[in-house]
Amino acid sequence: MDGRAGRRALKIVTGVSGSPNVYDAAIDPRRSTLDDALTIARLAEEHGFDALFAADLLSFGAQGAIGAQEPLIFLSALAAVTERVGLIATVTTTFHHPYNLARLFGTLDHISNGRSAWNAVTSSLGEQNYGAGELPSPEQRYARATEVLEVVAALFDSWGPGALTPDGNGGAILDAELVRPIDHAGRYFTVRGPLNIPPLPQRRPVQFQAGQSAGGVELGARHAEVVFTSLATLDDALGYTKKIRARAAQLGRADGLPFIFSSLHATYGATEAEARRLVRERADATDFEAGRHVLADMLGGGIDLAELPLDRPIPESLLPEVESVNRRRGRAEIFAAAARSGKTLRELIVAAKDTGHWAAAGTPEQLADAIEERYDAGVLDVIGLSGLDDPRSRDFLLDGLLPELRRRRILGTDQVGATFRENLELPPLPG
Repeated sequence: MDGRAGRRALKIVTGVSGSPNVYDAAIDPRRSTLDDALTIARLAEEHGFDALFAADLLSFGAQGAIGAQEPLIFLSALAAVTERVGLIATVTTTFHHPYNLARLFGTLDHISNGRSAWNAVTSSLGEQNYGAGELPSPEQRYARATEVLEVVAALFDSWGPGALTPDGNGGAILDAELVRPIDHAGRYFTVRGPLNIPPLPQRRPVQFQAGQSAGGVELGARHAEVVFTSLATLDDALGYTKKIRARAAQLGRADGLPFIFSSLHATYGATEAEARRLVRERADATDFEAGRHVLADMLGGGIDLAELPLDRPIPESLLPEVESVNRRRGRAEIFAAAARSGKTLRELIVAAKDTGHWAAAGTPEQLADAIEERYDAGVLDVIGLSGLDDPRSRDFLLDGLLPELRRRRILGTDQVGATFRENLELPPLPG
């Protein structure tokens, strides 16, 4: 706890698996697709980042997005060359079995000495690759996710305190009576247990969760320790935080849970004018024909924007009823609301490049102001900051923004615990 006025310091995360440079490395026999991530991981650890985040995509994208490296294998490789940063892997609950998930994340926690975290998602893509037929509805996906998280937590807790203790000679003593089956029989799974790997350094990996539809809020309020959000404005952040924490309190969760994790899509400038110019140039470089397809996807798919004029709003008749959307319902809600506010098709296509996330432009000091506003409002506990893979943004980030946030005592100056859970300063696990 090294934040201002005795508050928990803001924690910082950066991504490692989504860079297009991975595609370049894939065709170069002299390079590994891990190369850029190794550079980012070492810089992140050197400059006090709290975690590395690996995203995922389970199918080949219609616009040529190949996907991401498999997160657990990718982060396992990075665990061997880092010592302190947390390792957050995005893995779906829709296409995995909870016993396998417990073994995979438990192993990552062991090989990293207590630095693993699971960003649980329900997936809106990829069903064609898993023999699932049509993608289950959001309600079905969240029902399954709830059971998966319950089973995985029970498996981690199947080793009671004292089940494995040191023998004083470098070995261990197992009390098998303290390792008990969970005997789970539910709607989706039957799992006897117990987990067949030793108790974890953190007891459980840190539980992240992404999803902002009604089902996502309920799952996050019930199980998540940190929720990964798309909150474009401060009002969005205030409303979402109030809603999810009120529900978490009704469920008996600890005060302040879940933590709020937002990524900032930052445009850096040496001056405000330069930052504005870079934003304008990025907008001017937009491929608006391809952008129509991207925006249609943000609106849940099944909407044809091809013939609409760019400088007029989308007709209300074309906007989806959010409850009818099967894929990424939370994202559809964000962009449908933006469309109904009167934004033009052109503005929405440009906004879709940030996929509904928080975006800001300015000098490092101005960006620090934007971060400070959310931090002081109590709606920002963890922030995602990218740019370590680009020399220009890296300099602004490491030599400008981070020192300014530390000067304001928003960021801490050192880690506060040996495990990722301890460093995040989460409240103790129940039980």
